[in-house]
Amino acid sequence: MFDVGFSELLVIAIISLIVMGPERLPETVRTIGLWIGRLKRMFINARRELENEVGMDEVRRQLHNEKVMTDLEKNKSEFQRTLQQSKNDLEKTAADINQAIDGETDSKS
Repeated sequence: MFDVGFSELLVIAIISLIVMGPERLPETVRTIGLWIGRLKRMFINARRELENEVGMDEVRRQLHNEKVMTDLEKNKSEFQRTLQQSKNDLEKTAADINQAIDGETDSKS
């Protein structure tokens, strides 16, 4: 969001030191830190309340369940396809064996 590098922070610190003086600067930094912490907590609480109002937990749970169901359907169709392919391979092998057996019985006769 803010693109503030080390050099900008250093300039701000030097200007703050000049304007406020070395006696009031630590107190000012501490106060700013407290206000930032309070703002963070306020935004976190507001977000939590908003999520509770909207029912985000239920929405997340429902999306997760839908994803699980989609994965299960995908795996089910893949398993059925593999099973059908194996069945076809077995039937082909059985037909080949029957044909070989019929060829041997015909040659013996």
